[in-house]
Amino acid sequence: MTSGRPDATDAAGAPAGRAPGDYAAARRDLLGQEGVPGADRRARLSSLTDAWLAGLLPDPVPDGVALVAVGGYGRGELSPRSDLDLLLLHDGDADGPVVAALADRIWYPVWDLGLALDHAVRTPAQARRTAAEDLKVHLGLLDARHIAGDAALTAALRTAVLADWRAQAARRLPELAELGRHRAHRHGELAHLLEPDLKEARGGLRDATVLRAVAASWLADAPRAGLDAARARLLDVRDALHLVTGRATDRLALQEQDEVAARLGLLDADTLLREVYRAARVIGYAAEVTWRETARVLRSRRARPRRLGIPLRGRGGAPGERTPLADGVVEHEGEAVLARTARPERDPVLPLRAAAAAAQADLPLSPHAVRALAATAPPLPVPWPAEAREALITLLGAGAAALPVWEALEAEDLVTRMLPDWARVRFRPQRNAVHRWTVDRHLVETCVRAAGLTRRVGRPDLLLTAALLHDIGKGWPGDHSVAGEVITRDTAARLGFGRQDVATLALLVRHHLLLAETATRRDLSDPATVEQVAGVVRDHGTLELLHALTEADALATGPAAWTSWRASLVADLVRRVAAVLAGAPAASSAPRQATAEEERLAVEAARTGGPVLTLRPEPEPGPAEARDDAEADDAGTEPVGVQLLMAVAGRDGLLPAAAGVLALHRLTVRAADLRTMDPVGTGPVTVLSWRVAAEYGALPEAARLRADLQRALDGSLDIGARLAEREAAYPRRRPAAAPPPRVTVAPGGSEVATVIEVRAHDAPGLLHRIGRALEAAGPVTVRAARISTLGADAVDAFYLVDADHGGPLADDRAARLAREVERALTVN
Repeated sequence: MTSGRPDATDAAGAPAGRAPGDYAAARRDLLGQEGVPGADRRARLSSLTDAWLAGLLPDPVPDGVALVAVGGYGRGELSPRSDLDLLLLHDGDADGPVVAALADRIWYPVWDLGLALDHAVRTPAQARRTAAEDLKVHLGLLDARHIAGDAALTAALRTAVLADWRAQAARRLPELAELGRHRAHRHGELAHLLEPDLKEARGGLRDATVLRAVAASWLADAPRAGLDAARARLLDVRDALHLVTGRATDRLALQEQDEVAARLGLLDADTLLREVYRAARVIGYAAEVTWRETARVLRSRRARPRRLGIPLRGRGGAPGERTPLADGVVEHEGEAVLARTARPERDPVLPLRAAAAAAQADLPLSPHAVRALAATAPPLPVPWPAEAREALITLLGAGAAALPVWEALEAEDLVTRMLPDWARVRFRPQRNAVHRWTVDRHLVETCVRAAGLTRRVGRPDLLLTAALLHDIGKGWPGDHSVAGEVITRDTAARLGFGRQDVATLALLVRHHLLLAETATRRDLSDPATVEQVAGVVRDHGTLELLHALTEADALATGPAAWTSWRASLVADLVRRVAAVLAGAPAASSAPRQATAEEERLAVEAARTGGPVLTLRPEPEPGPAEARDDAEADDAGTEPVGVQLLMAVAGRDGLLPAAAGVLALHRLTVRAADLRTMDPVGTGPVTVLSWRVAAEYGALPEAARLRADLQRALDGSLDIGARLAEREAAYPRRRPAAAPPPRVTVAPGGSEVATVIEVRAHDAPGLLHRIGRALEAAGPVTVRAARISTLGADAVDAFYLVDADHGGPLADDRAARLAREVERALTVN
């Protein structure tokens, strides 16, 4: 028989029977060559490896034995650090010791070079039995490729494995879909992750391989447009990642992205991520369409397609039945398709009308229909006719059902044709740990959330449009809200809104962060805060729109952005602003009256000198504040809320000392309020009221807090050293380059105090360091503090008054103090 060995030289021109050292050198040379296209390098590396492995076998290879590459190596796509997936195949007649010796001749040289190896020794019958029991094995064998030995044996196995796959498709494809769902749940969606797994995340290389397997079943095939290019792009990125890290990794970590981008000749890490996201969307959309088609085929065969995990939406009419949905749009076999009488070349509104009808019926939009619309529908006139604008609002108001329809429009670039400014936010990453989506997907997710809030507003069309456009300014220089206001004016006029509606939409986009930032960073009892917001929104209708947009935006951002605590603060601010807009006077600027518990602590501190404190969990929200489980899951959970009161007689430095002690006990500060009292006429007592959260859910003992606070005030507890010791023992992962802290004076922030805003990278003890810096900067009193943390960033506002006369600081002194605090935090 023919040995099946390759020619005397390999793809790199070196002798085929080379020693391991020769192969290793040739491999290094190939991987070190600059400018080699990724696909060419993968093919050459596979060919080089083929020749080396074949050279490890005797000549001739014993009868009835073949060496077979499977999986990615079988496809000839060997990345720099990929595993070698090998099968030593024998017909069962070969002598056992001989086969074992052959295996040793291959496996040990591979291991000696430090290459990862996934190997097996089987007969064709054993290989087929294993494949029947293990889906992953079966997938790998679908890509089997002959390397050396008995080529007929390899060919027979390939034929049998493919026949088994097609015969078992009705059973195996549901299993394959289930594995995909688990992968997506575990690894997330590649098109939206900041540190994605290029292989396992939804829309990644594993999904691309699965699409090949589905196509091999002959039941369905994926949309081919752009699919091969998307897959090749992800392979190129993984190759660059392997070369940069020197490791077999599929996770594109933040610290490697700039170097990977440079190796691929891309501008920067953001450009790299946009390329990855674009490829992942193509693969993800192809997978969705393919599984839907597979479900349809299985349904026609009276299988159980729901086991695929893909709901068969629609009214389930008889095969071939076409049910009208809208003018030119019908339902057919679980999809929204174009009616036979539709004339897309004469109907510029048809793409939006079809999308709206599909979303309202909770149906996918047929990819064939979308392709036809993209190819033939004329552009919409400017401004849009009322029908087009209403269709867009109907689509956005469909909630979650709008997502797959929007993705279908995106797949054929219809969205950017209708909304040209969408191109700037499309696939744009958000380098913020709070955000879970890219900018474009976040905007659509905000519309999904806003759709559930339309009953709260008088103009749901403005709410949904503002939701779609509120971050449209991202990607432009400067403040995205300012840029977004300009773009929104142009886009709203393009959509055909009237002048007053255009102005309202522009205001909503310009100030979409106003309520959340004010509620979490300002003193709501200060009338200047409320009047400032009222002056921006101007009327109750705009206020309710802004409130709903704030909630939808935060819910679409991520769990940390909308919690019960943030929701209550925003609702309190909206209630106060609504009262002012209704003509009620602003709340009195008089200081908040002390509670009975604060007065009790002040008396005790005056008598004993203190410190004295109480620590107790906050009460659970009542039934009126409760939310359903689904909403609670989406919004995230707040750590256990804690009310902490402490009082000390005549003692300066309470804020940094107390903040440091709380940091040592892993308590996160959300709000702080300081007041000076003289309850018994013997001298001032400082009372500090905190709202804190237990970082890990367990509250410290009040006695330990009091003892540590006493030591901190006496100077026997070095808080800075203790925090440094903990950091050394349990180091945190730090960002590659966190921006420097910034301290500013908020203009017009309060009538009774000067508001200093501190923006910095969050870290244990940050509030302690801020307190020390404020104390060192001059004789000022912290009247109140608003603490806000989103992801890795802290934005804290401090209400300061002059320690002597109790009023706001002079402008020049406030500016000087801000500079001094910023300098102190930068040095620290």
